[in-house]
Amino acid sequence: MTGLIAFREIVLKVHSRCDLACDHCYVYEHADQSWRGRPKVISPEAITHTAARLAEHARDHALPSVTVILHGGEPLLAGTARLRLVCEEFTRALAGIADLDLRIHTNGLQLSTRHLDLFAEYGVRVGISLDGDRAANDRHRRFADGRTSHPLVLAAVALLRSEPYRHLYQGLLCTVDVANDPVAVLDALVELEPPRVDFLLPHATWEAPPPRPDGVPDAYARWLLRVFDHWEHLGRPVPVRLFESLLSTLGGGPSLTESLGLAPTDLVVVETDGALEQVDSLKSAFEGAAATGFNVFDHAFDQVAAHPGVRARQLGLVGVSDSCRRCPVVRSCGGGLYTHRYKADDDTGGGFDNPSVYCADLRELVEGVEGRTADRATAPELADPAGLARAQEDLTRVLLARLHEDLAGDADWARAWELLAAVEQAGEAGADALDAVLDHPFTRTWVWAALDLSRERRADPAPEAARRLAALTAAAVLRGGLDLPAEVAYRDGEVYLPTLGLLRLGEPGTDGRAVLHATEDGYAVRDGRTEHRFGPAAGDSRWQPVRTWSPGPDAAPVALEDLDPYRNCFPRPPRLRLGAGETEEWRGRLDEAWALLHTAVPEFARAAAAGLTTLTPLAGGPLAGGWGEAGRHGPGALGVPYDAGVRETALALLTGRRRARLRALTEVADLYALDGQWQHPSPWRERPVPVSRLLADVHERVAVEAYRRATAVPEPGGADRIHRALDRLSGAAELTTTGKRLVEQLRWELKGAGA
Repeated sequence: MTGLIAFREIVLKVHSRCDLACDHCYVYEHADQSWRGRPKVISPEAITHTAARLAEHARDHALPSVTVILHGGEPLLAGTARLRLVCEEFTRALAGIADLDLRIHTNGLQLSTRHLDLFAEYGVRVGISLDGDRAANDRHRRFADGRTSHPLVLAAVALLRSEPYRHLYQGLLCTVDVANDPVAVLDALVELEPPRVDFLLPHATWEAPPPRPDGVPDAYARWLLRVFDHWEHLGRPVPVRLFESLLSTLGGGPSLTESLGLAPTDLVVVETDGALEQVDSLKSAFEGAAATGFNVFDHAFDQVAAHPGVRARQLGLVGVSDSCRRCPVVRSCGGGLYTHRYKADDDTGGGFDNPSVYCADLRELVEGVEGRTADRATAPELADPAGLARAQEDLTRVLLARLHEDLAGDADWARAWELLAAVEQAGEAGADALDAVLDHPFTRTWVWAALDLSRERRADPAPEAARRLAALTAAAVLRGGLDLPAEVAYRDGEVYLPTLGLLRLGEPGTDGRAVLHATEDGYAVRDGRTEHRFGPAAGDSRWQPVRTWSPGPDAAPVALEDLDPYRNCFPRPPRLRLGAGETEEWRGRLDEAWALLHTAVPEFARAAAAGLTTLTPLAGGPLAGGWGEAGRHGPGALGVPYDAGVRETALALLTGRRRARLRALTEVADLYALDGQWQHPSPWRERPVPVSRLLADVHERVAVEAYRRATAVPEPGGADRIHRALDRLSGAAELTTTGKRLVEQLRWELKGAGA
């Protein structure tokens, strides 16, 4: 079978009865009463067949690990002998195929050292159900005769927390009841030092709604937000999966629980009679809702994975109702637990194609958590250009380290890497020089190109990568004036030294090696027995330095990069080396363009200057999208058509730096997730676009609108179109907390522009 999502988690019902009479239990108190006809204890045959089916499934899908959760009823009622058989059979079946993660979920009443010794032998982790303090727990978790279970549960937790069993303690599961005191509930759970706490909404459907004592539509959200506030006040003393899942998805990460988010389910249930069923919370919906018609004796897990009911819970965004797909919090709530969407057939729709019965609660909960954490959750790079630059520097080093992992076995690469390490260890001068060459925008371009070759195995990247690394390291040696000999390999008679210039060492078509070193007044090269001085003071025609341009008296010089072979990373080709007159002419246009920007849009001009290190002259006129072009992988680089006039050059500097800034942000911070899952109408394009495209268009056009207004050539209706796009982005489910903050920034920028 193809296109299946493999099961990575198995819930094994080892006993179908319970020693408590909890009145909120979905197994015994809700619509599906199939437990009455099932064996009390799972048979050895069912255990063996299940283990074999799981091993077959893991092997066929190359699963690195699988989780088996022993469940019930109350699984401890199965007895230690039957539980040992389960552990033995699954351990034997999965040996050499996949790692086995064994767990048990229990009410704890029967827990003893006999059980824990067995669990310690097989690494079975233990989760216990507890609804909080005694008042909260006794509201539902009582014996059939009404007696409290609380002291026995506390005794079980105390035993589990003691040595030598503490490492088996998985956590506590608490079912929410809004009649309980949320602060007292959390305090009682935290006091038991669980590795994790799970809060679960009581299973309910539109046919059997959850109790709402005061009729408040978001009572469960209010209760959970009070827990969240207290959890925050205590300093988040224990992980709470519900909250951590929300924080993850709000930041662009995955959901951490089945009850939230859009991740597909990968769980199957095996009943005591060997029946294979869907997630058993479906028993809350109607009789037979979880059934598949399959069993472990006659059917493989792949057959269950292909069941329409299972596939329906694996469709992500497509699998939620239409109103949920339009909701801005759907990426975090995921439409709620599948079971909670059930509604009997009527004129408004039936089945599970509905919002959750907890819809109002889920939206309030997501927005409440986001509102409380937005300041801390927003990526600092959004408001800190220096922080963004540091993050970009770190990213280049991470990528270079990955390339080193791929090429460390090459002798030339290893020799150049050793010299790079020596430069880094050569004090402050060495560190500063190395920073300068690693932060050169086209260093990133080169690293990405080499990584692409290495990972795709289209060609051997080592020879060219080793040459570039040697040249880069040699440039650092020269910049730092270090007493280190730097050997470089030249090809076609020349070698480019990043950030410094191009050195010709032989006739065209010749290859060789030479050693470079720093001198008191410049640089020197030794080729065989001959030493030759070159550099700023040498006046040597064989040396072509990188020229610079200054955007202002207090600004750092910007490289006019027309030599680096990796500058060919823009949508149009770069110009060849400019003549001296061409360079002066271009500097003049850049001066005038920069002055125009500072007069028209000073705030945008200052932002454009931040981080700009390299300008590359390009051939041709503007592309359809505008004039300025950010380099493919160089965060400080900008390509500008050489033939552009002053006004066009100003616009190129402005728009190109806006594109570069957004690209740099997306490389180090999550602004959105699930890009492309939704398509949004755009005021500037004929067809709907993904959120990344809409955000990029707005981010650039806000600056362009400000420039045009300041230069008295506003685009008719331009501001209105931007406002419509910002409104659309404000309701986009893809945006993370940081992405939403960026949209807020754009609104303020537009307002500051008088639009």
